[in-house]
Amino acid sequence: MKISIVKRIKNPVLILVSVLAFLPGLSHAWWNGDWSARKKITLNISQADIKEALPQATVLVRLHTGNFDFTNAKDDGRDIRFFLAKDDKTPLNFHIEKYDPLNEMALIWVQVPNLVAGKETAIYMYSGNSKASAADEAANTYDNNMAAVFHFAEKESPNDSTANNNNVTQFSVKLGDGSLIGGGATFDGQSVLTVTSSPSIKFDASRGMTVSAWIKVMAVQGNAILFQQQNGGKSVVLGIEAGKLYASSGASSTPKTTEVVLGAWHHVALTAGKDLTLYLDGKEVATAAAPIADMQGDISVGKGYTGVMDEFEVSNIARPADWIKVAAKGQGPDALLLTYGEDESPGGESGNSYFGTILHSVTLDGWVVIGILMLMAAISWLVMALKAMVINKVEKGNKTFLNDYKQLAITETGKLDANDTDEDSDISDSPLLTALIGKHDHFQDSPLYHIYHTGVQEIKRRFGNAEVGQQNLTPQAIGAIKASLDATLVRENQKLNSLMVLLTIAISGGPFLGLLGTVVGVMITFAAIAATGDVNVAAIAPGIAAALVATVAGLAVAIPALFGYNYIGSKIKNVTADMHVFSDEFVSRITEVYSR
Repeated sequence: MKISIVKRIKNPVLILVSVLAFLPGLSHAWWNGDWSARKKITLNISQADIKEALPQATVLVRLHTGNFDFTNAKDDGRDIRFFLAKDDKTPLNFHIEKYDPLNEMALIWVQVPNLVAGKETAIYMYSGNSKASAADEAANTYDNNMAAVFHFAEKESPNDSTANNNNVTQFSVKLGDGSLIGGGATFDGQSVLTVTSSPSIKFDASRGMTVSAWIKVMAVQGNAILFQQQNGGKSVVLGIEAGKLYASSGASSTPKTTEVVLGAWHHVALTAGKDLTLYLDGKEVATAAAPIADMQGDISVGKGYTGVMDEFEVSNIARPADWIKVAAKGQGPDALLLTYGEDESPGGESGNSYFGTILHSVTLDGWVVIGILMLMAAISWLVMALKAMVINKVEKGNKTFLNDYKQLAITETGKLDANDTDEDSDISDSPLLTALIGKHDHFQDSPLYHIYHTGVQEIKRRFGNAEVGQQNLTPQAIGAIKASLDATLVRENQKLNSLMVLLTIAISGGPFLGLLGTVVGVMITFAAIAATGDVNVAAIAPGIAAALVATVAGLAVAIPALFGYNYIGSKIKNVTADMHVFSDEFVSRITEVYSR
């Protein structure tokens, strides 16, 4: 016995197989390296409350800006593929009902096998291969018991999505978008839709039949026939009479006790075999012991019905209650059957942070607004940095000039003045250029010196190099000199305040731009929700959070700009006050020296 165990342990192949058996996650390799993105989609079986295993079910995958990055796929979704997550090798049949990358919404039907109560079922959705060809095929998405499926997504005539081609032969309904799931058919009470009899819609009494649809009743129904198949004196009917749902087979009928609420979407279903059983929103609401006979004949839909219909399906077998629950819970406005994971890369890494999830959900319009705000932020930060540097140079220059000026005797008022050079005149209009490349050997950074220089030059123009005390200034001349000093002060103040308008634009315009991005993002999110019908919190929250990123970006631009503007503005006010004080003192000094 010990020898046998040792031999088995020494077999490396057996060890590897054993490890993989206990660690199945290790075998979940990336399906194909040509695909750059993968998303895990989990079926929450507990939400459907199924009791028994289902061999298969066709579930609706709703994609929108809140759960899928449309830049990871081709514009028509041709590179999308689905696989079972447990082995990442078993391909799943699917077909695309709608794919709109511009508005970032898609509706895809996927056939998932082996749904078992109490066990997690997950699938992988692959995308991101520019060379891939389309692989979706509606005919293979449904099992052999499905006789006809109408999405009403067509623009002209409704077509059967199964391989049976039970297309509509007569119809007077109105087709259009904005239904529960993509397109829908609108009935006005006079409209009717007819499907001609075929071998695939011949129903065997021993196997039964199932009819299901999503309806939105828009008016009180007198006697609306949602479904009717008649063969001579035999018939099966699913209808609404006086606002209440019922089903009948021959002379037998279910109790008319279940009222259908107006203006709301409801999933209605009928299974017929040995009994008639009615379902409303996945729940059994009425039953009657009324076995159906073998049936074959034309199908009539919507006679006398006023409202909208979507996803009309007919099966040539009586479906179990769990099958109907999965359809009702997985397709409706509060669909919680599917949970969408984060996008993964071939390296197996996925974004797990909340911030990463939010950025992943930002739409194109949001990125445009955020891009503009980032440019505004960069400009405002650059302006603040440059203005801070200039103000620092100005304060140091003023301090140095004042120290030297206060040491002058009253007869040496013009001693600190120096004639302008060509280089100085080229950059004198820009405090930034003066601070960066200008000369700093003669108070070029000081606005006080520029006022002083203006006053001294005015005196020199009047008296030349005459000695102080030999010439007098009239009151008019002193007034003219003071006007020149004031003009220089204004120009210096303008230079100090240059570019500050960019900070005010960032302060006032940033939040408004962010709010614009948020409003547009919220509009797009709700439009996508309305088009795909996925209105649960998990679907709405990422889009709303992503829309709010624009507002956050606007505030991130405005708040630093506001602090910087107030700080720099206070510094400029101090320098301006110093210039006013110096100008008055300098005029007083000139008056004292040249008015004797």
